[in-house]
Amino acid sequence: MPVFLDTSDADFELSFSQLLTAKREDSPDVDDTVAAIIADVRARGDAALVELTAKFDRLELEPSGLRFTPEEIEAHCASVPANERAALEIAAERIRAYHVRQMPDNALWTDPDGATLGWRWGAVAAAGLYVPGGLASYPSSVLMNAIPAKVAGVERLCITVPTPDGVVNPLVLLAARIAGVDEIYRLGGAQAIAALAYGTETVAPVDKITGPGNAFVAAAKRRVFGKVGIDMIAGPSEILVIADGDNDPEFVALDLLSQAEHDESAQSILVTTDAAFGKAVCAEIDRLLTELDRGPIAGASWRDYGAVIVVRDLDEAALLSDRVAPEHLELCVADPLALSKKIRHAGAIFLGQWTPEAIGDYVGGPNHVLPTARSARFSSGLSVLDFLKRTTLAQMTPQALRAIGPAAETLAASESLQAHGLSVTARLRKLND
Repeated sequence: MPVFLDTSDADFELSFSQLLTAKREDSPDVDDTVAAIIADVRARGDAALVELTAKFDRLELEPSGLRFTPEEIEAHCASVPANERAALEIAAERIRAYHVRQMPDNALWTDPDGATLGWRWGAVAAAGLYVPGGLASYPSSVLMNAIPAKVAGVERLCITVPTPDGVVNPLVLLAARIAGVDEIYRLGGAQAIAALAYGTETVAPVDKITGPGNAFVAAAKRRVFGKVGIDMIAGPSEILVIADGDNDPEFVALDLLSQAEHDESAQSILVTTDAAFGKAVCAEIDRLLTELDRGPIAGASWRDYGAVIVVRDLDEAALLSDRVAPEHLELCVADPLALSKKIRHAGAIFLGQWTPEAIGDYVGGPNHVLPTARSARFSSGLSVLDFLKRTTLAQMTPQALRAIGPAAETLAASESLQAHGLSVTARLRKLND
């Protein structure tokens, strides 16, 4: 049964703290295995990729078969039904329109001392997107990762997607083509991350890797960070719904289950001002679990990590939500915008009962790659900024160097960095000659 808490109970704080610290990540000790895989790929390149793909994906390939050919991509894309193609195109258009607005401006100005200062933005040259395969093969994630990269101006974008037993998801390939992906490889697991980071004879290395994956992929991303950039280490999905009693229990139940069905380790939390409503939502969940195809997965998530919390008022709900810092936050209340202004920590906020989180997963526009495990306290969802670098600009005139150079000389001396100071002193002396 899910946890049922009430902030008026004497033991609430203890119970809530236990809820916050419950370990949901299924993270076996895979680091040694991942380290060996990365070392193997670095040492043997394509030969290692071929062997590991045969071992883990039961797929025999030659190095020439690691990359999908244009003809293969075209054939698979042609098999996608028209309605699914249209849905992907609608999603892509909305995602692109949203992310175009995120592009920052360059800046250049001259300050009162005569120094010209500023910054400019530029995209990373190459990015790699990891796409899970098998049951967790999501074309929507291809759009959410690839489109911001292309909007940012990434010149070369490739994806790796495992194809266990040779099974290909045509929607993934079509999403990649719609998003403007340049290269697609039949690769998965830690070996795919290693190939993207270090390169092989067939796979050229990239500058940044994004995209979700299992424990092996997450461990590999941790290990290659520094050689390349990464987006984040994503944990199990989360949703927190703040709802008053003036809602349809079925709506809220389905929203909670929309995350629970992702993974047995996912977490769904309802915070409500109405205890009777909370019980009605629980009853709806029990009914719906018998009807869902992924009912066993959602049921395990709801049973082991679900929670209903009854609060005195919406101000208290906002405070609790900030302590959770959820990946997804739905505000099913009369004035959701006003309540959102009281909340600091959330990956994405969905305003009002007519905005289910699932809209955000597919066609809303904002990115669905979001911080989990309370990391919304200090990080943001994926955006064009993840594929951009900021370079600062500075130019001194003789007048500016005269004005601010002496302060630099003083600070260099205080840090015992003689050449630093002399590099300024020599120029000031030249100006005074």
